Amino acid sequence: MMAASPVFLVVFLLCAFPGSAEAGRSMPKLADRKLCADEECSHPISMAVALQDYVAPDCRFLTIYRGQVVYVFSKLKDRGRLFWGGSVQGEYYGDLAARLGYFPSSIVREDQTLKPGKVDVKTDKWDFYCQ
Repeated sequence: MMAASPVFLVVFLLCAFPGSAEAGRSMPKLADRKLCADEECSHPISMAVALQDYVAPDCRFLTIYRGQVVYVFSKLKDRGRLFWGGSVQGEYYGDLAARLGYFPSSIVREDQTLKPGKVDVKTDKWDFYCQ
């Protein structure tokens, strides 16, 4: 009988115990509900411009620079109402993949409403999951 190779053993262990290989982690929820433009929160509510720099304190948040355009996809409710969810692009459109996260609503100015954020959606663990 042939001995198992070390590579096969590692692959087997990763498949048998997938939880130990996960890089992401669930973070505390900022809110239980959010307002979105649609039920999947896939359509931006508005476009906003950052009034100041904001450095993300952890992976749930979005680092934003003054003057950067932010697409707002959700507005957290209740205890999280001070935060909105959105995305920013790199310096040039298509330069980098869009970055997603939360940021304080007080650091942006909404310049253009794209679709009213009137759909009340329950948040889940994936809304606050870190890669």
